[in-house]
Amino acid sequence: MIKIAITSPDIREMKGTSKTSGKPYHMRIQTAHAFTIDPASGSVAEFPDKFEIALEEGQAPYPRGHYTLQPSAVYVNREGRMDVRPRLAPMPATPKA
Repeated sequence: MIKIAITSPDIREMKGTSKTSGKPYHMRIQTAHAFTIDPASGSVAEFPDKFEIALEEGQAPYPRGHYTLQPSAVYVNREGRMDVRPRLAPMPATPKA
């Protein structure tokens, strides 16, 4: 399981017209941090990797918190290759001792 942290609900918007197709585009992007596995040691990396999530049209930004990938985040694309499109699910709260 990959743990993902959202530290801010802020989003960055990009709007314009595609140079190739001439069609307008509107992208909404949110910053996240993934606690990936270090390939050398096989353990969770000490510091998370920063990455960006493109939000769907009309999708609210993810609130601050910890998430994991939903099973629907992994799929086979048109070329027959496995691909990942981040879809996040809140991690269950851990009970306090």
